Amino acid sequence: MSLSFEGRVVLVTGAGGGLGKAYALAFAERGASVIVNDLGGDIKGGGKSSAAADKVVEEIKAKGGKAVANYESVEDGEKLIQTALDAFGRIDVVVNNAGILRDRSFARTSDTDWDLIHRVHLRGSFLVTRAAWTHMKNQKFGRIIMTTSAAGIYGNFGQANYSAAKLGMLGLANTLAIEGAKYNVHCNTIAPVAGSRLTETVMPPDLLENLKSEYVAPLVLWLCHEDCHDNGSLFEVGAGWVGKLRWERTKGATVRHKTHHMSPEDVRDQWDKINDFTNADKISSIGESLQSLVSVLSQVESHEEVGANSTSSVALDSGFNYDAVVGQKLAPSQFSYSHVQCILYALGVGMSTKDPDALRYLYENHAEFSCLPTFGVIVSQDSLGGGLGSVPGLNIDLTQMLHGEQYLELFKPLPTSGTLTIHTTIADVLDKGSGAVILLDVSAYNGDELICFNQFSLFVVGAGGFGGKRSSDKVKPLVPPPKRAPDAVMIDSTTRDQAALYRLSGDWNPLHIDPSFAAMGGFKQPILHGLCSFGFAARHALKQYANNDAARFKAIKVRFLKPVLPGQSLQTEMWKEGNRIHLQCKVKETDAVVLSGAYVDLLPALDQAPEKLPETGGLQSELVFAEIGKRIKDTGAELVKMVNAVFGWEITKAGQSAAQWTIDLKSGSGSVHKGPYSGKADVTFTVSDEDFMQVVQGKLNPQQAFFSGKLKIAGNIMLSQKLEVILKDHAKL
Repeated sequence: MSLSFEGRVVLVTGAGGGLGKAYALAFAERGASVIVNDLGGDIKGGGKSSAAADKVVEEIKAKGGKAVANYESVEDGEKLIQTALDAFGRIDVVVNNAGILRDRSFARTSDTDWDLIHRVHLRGSFLVTRAAWTHMKNQKFGRIIMTTSAAGIYGNFGQANYSAAKLGMLGLANTLAIEGAKYNVHCNTIAPVAGSRLTETVMPPDLLENLKSEYVAPLVLWLCHEDCHDNGSLFEVGAGWVGKLRWERTKGATVRHKTHHMSPEDVRDQWDKINDFTNADKISSIGESLQSLVSVLSQVESHEEVGANSTSSVALDSGFNYDAVVGQKLAPSQFSYSHVQCILYALGVGMSTKDPDALRYLYENHAEFSCLPTFGVIVSQDSLGGGLGSVPGLNIDLTQMLHGEQYLELFKPLPTSGTLTIHTTIADVLDKGSGAVILLDVSAYNGDELICFNQFSLFVVGAGGFGGKRSSDKVKPLVPPPKRAPDAVMIDSTTRDQAALYRLSGDWNPLHIDPSFAAMGGFKQPILHGLCSFGFAARHALKQYANNDAARFKAIKVRFLKPVLPGQSLQTEMWKEGNRIHLQCKVKETDAVVLSGAYVDLLPALDQAPEKLPETGGLQSELVFAEIGKRIKDTGAELVKMVNAVFGWEITKAGQSAAQWTIDLKSGSGSVHKGPYSGKADVTFTVSDEDFMQVVQGKLNPQQAFFSGKLKIAGNIMLSQKLEVILKDHAKL
């Protein structure tokens, strides 16, 4: 469907020619009312004329469009916006395009050359946008374009004044994107390459002939449309090509240690590592920058400090007394819950009734109602609160604590309700120089039975340098994925309210709900809990490789790297190696990795077929399933093509369950399994051994058996008709 701007009012500055004219014409062609602003001066900012703007307005009107001219300088921003309000009653889009050049080598740049460029480009964009800002906020819609330049991004000889102003516009845009997000006011930046009176001074004529402003306008229109949700982004565009830019930072190196003086030689010796962009981080916010920096510092394995003892018992500035802390046990606690908390958690990590198989986690009366395995982190997370802060010798600021890694192992499926007793031990404390890592081992018991074990890896900013060891054999290790393309990929969209929903499971940090609190941390909006992304990834592995069966889940380990914004899509890449599923989780929209070194361990499926069935005695139906097994062995591939379904059987004797069978005519060459089945049957039959034989021998009509209650069917009842191909030939059965 074509993008329309009908009813929108658009201001384009510097629209008398070049790029601005192309934008104005394109907006008008798609229904927008356009304010064509142009001072009419020369490229150095001298002179004034109404001719340029008038000509563009005439061209728009000649084509049936709506437009008015404005001849003010962008330094009179209020007047430009007032023109829009007077003519059309509102302002929806501002394209800051006006610009001039005063190219000089840096040594020859005068105060006037510097100030004039900044007044037009940076100050002018500020004044025009500020005049429109309140109107956009009040109407809960606004789209703003800032125009930077390759000179601003990369620098260019003779354009110190211009490049400084242009990069300033990018900084302005990034902050406006943060402040305007909650009002649906978006601000993006473009660095266009096109033939114009400004670029003709820095580009050869033969190149200019092949660059048209019309090749830039489509990007501007898309960024300004209500359907586009990009905000705070930077794009290079020209000659029909569009590319998105982002900041990138090396993993870096820690060259400061509290136990000895940091020297220039330390920097020199780590210089190669400092400049190595292998596996570089992509940074998109101040909060992400700080969080990523702390995460990197906590992971770096640097050399031992000069004269440091690996197990010093001296408590330094960090407040740690190593010997006194490690092995400390917190007071036992209890966690009580019902099926309501299980269901709420499942919804919080993305379970939905859109998937019929999810009902086993969302409906308490479902025959297979279960608790999602990763609910195991919820029962243990109270240990992170006041209990940890009360440990003698552990004098830390809990507000400086970040969640680095998480391990969860289940020894029994989690009950769907009950009271668990929680035992917590500080397994180890590691000194990472810039901070400390606390390994917290948490075990949950149902009576005397161990249900699950968690290991929280917590990084405390500024708590390092106490002379402790840098690694521990108590850490549940991360494992990198195989070096091949993923075996499976699943993508799940989070909702705008995902964090608001997940926090109801017990993580009440305002960072995940309060925009003002999130802004103090440098985030554009509240971020999703890392353990929520953790739950999404575990669900994906469980669905892809264990048919959503919670009983198959054994363990999961992840490292948290970057935040996710509610509404973004999580993409889980999976590699199967035996019963271990390696994971990497990304934000689909940005390709940023949010969970790394991760894996899910599954228990083997219980799908072994019997080697030999009894010929006499026991259940008569066993002989029938043995014969069906032979038929499938002979013609299974053909049957799979014809049937494409999995049938489950519950055989009863004297009203009690006596045997379970599964006929798989959906995968491979087909198979027959006796006993519990780890997968999901498309249709399941419950019938007595005697009635089963009556049906097989043709003595009891299946429909009569169904309506009389002798044969119960669950699932896709229509698939039962396909059983005829394996149940025919009664004599042999």
